[in-house]
Formats: sequence, C-alpha cells, structure tokens
Amino acid sequence: MNIDRHDPPRSFTVGFGPPVTMHDCAHIALEPDEQVTFTTPGGGEYDVARKSWGFYATPSLDRRLPSFGLHAMIVRNRDDHHFVVLVERGHDEAFRAYLDAERLTVVARLDRADAVPSACGDAAP
Repeated sequence: MNIDRHDPPRSFTVGFGPPVTMHDCAHIALEPDEQVTFTTPGGGEYDVARKSWGFYATPSLDRRLPSFGLHAMIVRNRDDHHFVVLVERGHDEAFRAYLDAERLTVVARLDRADAVPSACGDAAP
C-alpha cells in the first residue's frame, strides 16, 4: 500500500445546493488483495478491497455493512447521474435534508433482500 498525503489538502466546492467545500486529503494505492477500512466515531466501518480485476467497493450490502450501521443506496441527481451512498444509522434526518438541498432521488436501497434480483444473469462487462 502506498499513501500519498496531501498537505495541505486540495479543496474544491461541490453540489447544487448550498456550497460544500470538500478536502482531498490523500490518495491510497492498493495492491491486489489489500484492504483499507474507514471508521466512524459511532463504530461504523467501511472497507474497500483491491482485487486483481478491480475493487470490492463495500462490505456485503445486506449483512456486514448494515451490521456496521451503514445502509447503501443508489441516488440520482438532477443531471441524471447516479451515485452509491452509505447512510449512517441515526443520521436519517441529515440525509433527508441533504437529498432535499441537492434535489437527489433515492433509486434503490441496496441492503434489502428484494433490492437485487437473486438471478441477475450475466452482468459481467
């Protein structure tokens, strides 16, 4: 693993609602079969694992991720772009306010058994 810390972080503004300044703090390069875990003060954990073919972008959506207090959703913005977001348990009100401010629509909750068909066919690229 190689970590390139940005000191000072690169700052930029995002969003359609009230301006939000983001801070790009580091780039992390993983080798295949390496993982990094991000944590929240409330005990939440979010893993990203590198494989030879790409990444596992989240822990299992219907088991480990919810056990860490995070719920995965697909949202769509007003430009019809889609994003996967992870909402921390207990922060629903802040998430709803964010949806309203950014005019986002929840397309699907990915942590429910009925969210993804059990037989998706050949979805490989």
